[in-house]
Amino acid sequence: MPTAAEPTGATDPAALAERYGLSKSSIRPPLNSYLRELWSRRQFVLSYARARTYAMYAGARLGSFWQVLTPLLNAAVYYLAFGVLLGTKNGIDNYVAFLLSGIFVFTFTQRCMTEGSRSLALNLSLIRTLHFPRATLPLAYVLNELNQMLVSLCLLFVIVGFTDGISWRWLLVAPAMVLQTMFNIGITLVCARVGTFVSDISQLLPFVTRTWLYASGIFFSLPAKLAEVDAPSWVIKVLALNPISAYIDIVRRSLLAEHEANELPHAWTIAIVWSFVMLVAGLVYFWRAEDRYGRG
Repeated sequence: MPTAAEPTGATDPAALAERYGLSKSSIRPPLNSYLRELWSRRQFVLSYARARTYAMYAGARLGSFWQVLTPLLNAAVYYLAFGVLLGTKNGIDNYVAFLLSGIFVFTFTQRCMTEGSRSLALNLSLIRTLHFPRATLPLAYVLNELNQMLVSLCLLFVIVGFTDGISWRWLLVAPAMVLQTMFNIGITLVCARVGTFVSDISQLLPFVTRTWLYASGIFFSLPAKLAEVDAPSWVIKVLALNPISAYIDIVRRSLLAEHEANELPHAWTIAIVWSFVMLVAGLVYFWRAEDRYGRG
């Protein structure tokens, strides 16, 4: 009970908060402050990503060797189904490296999307207990998949080195990976927000990514295949706008000299534009719901 000496509203929570300069812990901060706070938690993001990588293979007998074995087994299945049975390897030099580069690049984005869509839902207890930028969780998932991608790239370098030889063009893989990682951060943040409020997205994403898989020129060269059916040039240009096709193309032309004859038009430009647009759009889209994550 307030005493007669207390001013009116002295026990009102809003009045007390205003009097002592308090604010809600879950309030959405300005975007520039949010980005600074996100940067200050970079060590947490790195540690959390390493912990997830360790936990992923801790119970397996082969341990972290699955980081190499998993992409190889996937590539073997696709090589048998598409390269041998459907004959898509015909007319493509070094089809093994051609196929592996496409699978590795696509899987990097696919897993970021599927794992990122569950990143907040699987960590609700952490979100409701501690105050931190929620974007750190999807970012940790992207770093975890980037680690897997780097392991896959090392394997790909060995294969290309034995089959095509070492070339200075390999250096172009680094900026290609930077651009795709930027794109993956943006699209993962989008999937993370959608997955938090629409739980069915985890059931829908496999169908979306599977369709995307077949439309990205992973098992065959898009320009060569369209030339076989005498498709108009504008069809190639439209299909080239697919961001995954662009990232696959710039990685392939960095590794395989023979791929230059069938490269997509303006792939580097398309990859750069998609990277920056998706990164900015994803950050803003995720940030706008920052004060809603973790609510029951």
